[in-house]
Amino acid sequence: MGGALSAALSLVAFGGASPLQAQPAEPAAQLQRQQEERERQLREQLEVPADVRRDDGWTARRFKRLPAMPESPCFHIARIVLAGEGSTRFNWALKAASPRADRALGRCLGTTGINVVIARVQDAVVARGYITTRVLAGPQDLTTGTLVLTVVPGHVRAVRFAGPAPRHASLRNAVPAGAGALLNLRDVEQGLENLQRVPSATADIRIEPAQGDTAGPGDSTLVVAWSQRRPWRGSVSIDDAGSQATGKLQANATLARDNPLGWHDLFYLNAGHDVFNGSGKGSGNWTAHYDVPLRRWLFGATAGGYDYRQTVAGAFEDYVYRGRSDNTELRASLLLHRNARSRLNLYGYGWRRAGRHYIDDTEVRVQRRATAGWAVGLEWRQFIGEGSLEAGMGYRRGTGAFHALHAPEEAFGEGSSRMRLLSADARLSMPFRLGKQSLRYLGSWRAQWNHTALVPQDRFAIGGRYSVRGFDGEISLTGDRGWWLRNEAELALGGGQAFYLGLDYGHVAGGAAVRWQPGDHLAGAAIGLRGRWRALAWDGFFATPVSKPDRFPTPPLTTGVSVSAVF
Repeated sequence: MGGALSAALSLVAFGGASPLQAQPAEPAAQLQRQQEERERQLREQLEVPADVRRDDGWTARRFKRLPAMPESPCFHIARIVLAGEGSTRFNWALKAASPRADRALGRCLGTTGINVVIARVQDAVVARGYITTRVLAGPQDLTTGTLVLTVVPGHVRAVRFAGPAPRHASLRNAVPAGAGALLNLRDVEQGLENLQRVPSATADIRIEPAQGDTAGPGDSTLVVAWSQRRPWRGSVSIDDAGSQATGKLQANATLARDNPLGWHDLFYLNAGHDVFNGSGKGSGNWTAHYDVPLRRWLFGATAGGYDYRQTVAGAFEDYVYRGRSDNTELRASLLLHRNARSRLNLYGYGWRRAGRHYIDDTEVRVQRRATAGWAVGLEWRQFIGEGSLEAGMGYRRGTGAFHALHAPEEAFGEGSSRMRLLSADARLSMPFRLGKQSLRYLGSWRAQWNHTALVPQDRFAIGGRYSVRGFDGEISLTGDRGWWLRNEAELALGGGQAFYLGLDYGHVAGGAAVRWQPGDHLAGAAIGLRGRWRALAWDGFFATPVSKPDRFPTPPLTTGVSVSAVF
């Protein structure tokens, strides 16, 4: 038995002749990618930020032109300056006073022309969110050729609840604007998003003139109305997104607690396991997450893992090949910029991932892995009419922190636990019309570029419901770099249902795996129906390959289904 076990260990450790042959026997990389996609979907479902975009009433105002005919009396204006408390903070608004298309400097302006200049500067100030700051023109001697505009800054006098302070709500970490700060609509929007960032909470912020003897011109009070319904949420789901080797049918349950500490925070726990898949194989997964906002910051922690087992046929007897992987992540993101149509976030996180694999009760030590590192990136969101564009780019670097181990592939130059890679993604949602029919385009793109050789868990993979549909995902094309593009045209049928057509394409390149694979690209098409009725949601599709390498094994038709219920 010892010789047979040694042979089995060697087969699993070194994988045989080609990655395509090895992948069904060593599912760790495939399960790692499934776990990452599962956590990504959980974040999209449970960490959806409240989308607050208040119309300030100024951004759509038409450009104001100076009078075409000379005014009388008028004054030659050679210079426009700002005065008043903190006026230097608004000097950027002077660019709007005399644009190239209709210059005010060097012209003789009367009452109407001066009012146009004031309105231009006022519009520029309000367009940046300073909706309570006012621009005025006081008595002055215009014969000097200088027009002095006085800025009356709008400050926040206080931030308070509309009634008695709720027991489970805090304003300190939610609203970026505190007492004494310049009032900016973007800060009000951010505060409102923080206050109602969990689905069970509703909030509103009113801007009221400050009262009292000490209140100055432009001072305002932010009055917050906040309430919360039942804070517990849950869901259950079942899908066929697993693998044949470790269990095709997967069931998941999620329990979420909104605002557990009264800081507009979120906690959720997800657990999953294979079901109805027979004996000799199985898999399970779990994810725990917590995050809390701090004005423009968001801090979060995530821990998760998966385990699997499958029966491997040996020369004289069958063996149970099993493994376990755990990962942790600490993340912080900062809102760098936002206006009425876009927002930009900077994020960074540290991570650790470790895994072990066994044949029966004997560890395959060459497959023991422990990696750690950090990542940094940018996330951009742009609103385009009724559509939206989300894009991101990040850099990930592996280090030797937290007792990270060198990857066994490093001995052959085919991978590294100190990886350096760049990733990017984008999603576009845009309504359009085809004749008299209203449809919606849903596009998503993801790419990866490597600066070091990568281990299987870090390689880019295509083929399956999460990348290029039309393939069952049992075997993937992988590479150190690659990209895929998913396209959907969605037709709303009414009653919460939508019919969709999909066309996907993906390409991989670079690395040791590509040398043994039959090709470097896949294309597939899908047709499906998704919908929602009360607490139920579902998505089912049929997909088929459109283009693939000749020797790439996959069935001519694949199906997928998922059903979930919330409570």
